[in-house]
Amino acid sequence: MPRSGTVADLPFLFTPSPSRGTPTPVPPPAPKVSLIPSAEPNGSVSLPTSLEAIIRHAHDHRYSDVHLGVGEEPRFRDRGEMLRTGWPATDAACFRDWLKQLLSPGEIDAFLREKDFDGAQNFPFVRVRINLMEALRGPAMVLRLIPNTVASIEDLNLPSVLKALAERPKGLLLVTGPTGSGKSTTLAAVIDYINRSMKRHILTIEDPVEFVHASQLSLVHQREVGYHTKEFSTALRAALREDPDVILIGEIRDKETLATALEASQTGHLVLGTMHTNSAVRTVERILGLVPPQEQEVVRRSVSESLLGVISQGLIRTTEGGRVAFHDLFVNTDACRDYIVRGELEEIEEIMNRSSFDGMITMNQSLARLVEDGKVQASEALALSPRANELSQTLRGRV
Repeated sequence: MPRSGTVADLPFLFTPSPSRGTPTPVPPPAPKVSLIPSAEPNGSVSLPTSLEAIIRHAHDHRYSDVHLGVGEEPRFRDRGEMLRTGWPATDAACFRDWLKQLLSPGEIDAFLREKDFDGAQNFPFVRVRINLMEALRGPAMVLRLIPNTVASIEDLNLPSVLKALAERPKGLLLVTGPTGSGKSTTLAAVIDYINRSMKRHILTIEDPVEFVHASQLSLVHQREVGYHTKEFSTALRAALREDPDVILIGEIRDKETLATALEASQTGHLVLGTMHTNSAVRTVERILGLVPPQEQEVVRRSVSESLLGVISQGLIRTTEGGRVAFHDLFVNTDACRDYIVRGELEEIEEIMNRSSFDGMITMNQSLARLVEDGKVQASEALALSPRANELSQTLRGRV
């Protein structure tokens, strides 16, 4: 049984978890270390003690994530790669201090009970999404840095057809991709475009709230599961009675959420959501996979009528050492609706290949453009392509 407790019980939390079979040797805790060595003019080293100093360091160096855990040296994620700091391994007392700087006593109690925790916290210069976990060596945290300023569709160089889809009065628009591919950033840009250019009521249901939007032409209400509502499903159902024009769903992950999203999109709401899929066509397959076979026909028809489009994206390293997004963008035209109803999804990718005039683009087309423009190496593009042989043929003789 998981142990429940209070902040006073924290030392118990930091005992490494037992493993099955032969125990895995766990080194003794390293000496307590404050963080971020910084050389002073006289050559000495100052060691700031606050968690905020670590996050400030990550923010100033444009790192995307901070990884901290008992028995491990602190690390950062830099443009998709894990970066070692060379700092001593974190001990239990230091980690406990960081928790107290980051969470309330009630939130720490929740982590003690559940052994997992998701949340968010504001700092003056950045917002962070928090994930806590219990692991073999002890507890660990991952902090995702979220800019205080929302990037625009133009800033992110997103396909302009997203604006046309965002202006639709109703329907379902999905942003998909693997973890860390920028889905939340893209959705925030779409919400920001609606907020600044249209007079609508935008309601978001998130776990946790990531990008924070201030009401502009639109009225924005953001709800965080666990703080502003107890259950995601309850909040989503209640949303239909709260007079929204736009509903943002953090993630569509089960049949119940899908059913409510489809209902909302068919009753006069624009619904935005995310899924963890790697292409536009795979997203449609994943939607249909959430329901049993006997319900497939009804859901295919519902999806064909409600779905506006899917933008699936990934990030690729550039020749300048940064990262840039590539996209798989599907717009649900009349021809595509017929294929969805019939379940002939493989035909949709063929339509996407030849429908740039409708704003569609495949991942290979997007990657090929980046290579031809000199922004990414061909080898990098081929490694991330869902159809590397096809992309290789496209690039032959062009680069």
